[in-house]
Amino acid sequence: MATRGSQKRVRRRERKNVAFARAHIKASFNNTIINITDQQGNTIVWTSGGSVGFKGSRKSTPYAAQLAAEEAARQAGEHGVRKIEVIVSGTGPGKDAWRTLQHMGLEVSGSPRDATPTVHNGCRPKKRRRG
Repeated sequence: MATRGSQKRVRRRERKNVAFARAHIKASFNNTIINITDQQGNTIVWTSGGSVGFKGSRKSTPYAAQLAAEEAARQAGEHGVRKIEVIVSGTGPGKDAWRTLQHMGLEVSGSPRDATPTVHNGCRPKKRRRG
């Protein structure tokens, strides 16, 4: 008889059937995160430069973003996604990952929307280092 603590909990991924989705691409200087959601914002698939096997500074390369986009497109296709709206935020080197989504067979509706937050002289910065 197995005790409660020794049982492994296996979480089964449910197959969502979504035809139209949104691809949120967050391109920072350290990594690129691609999150594909439905219309309500619920995550269907997410990948990143780190989740496809890159570590350290190689996560921030455009090639890592391209491989992450290929993996996201493949997984999204398994959930029935055919058409996507692309929302890009950040200033990192992985901003062009949406082109890979397009080459993988997902139809991009319209042009990608840039949602990079811009500061309008917000908080006062910390004092400068002496030295």
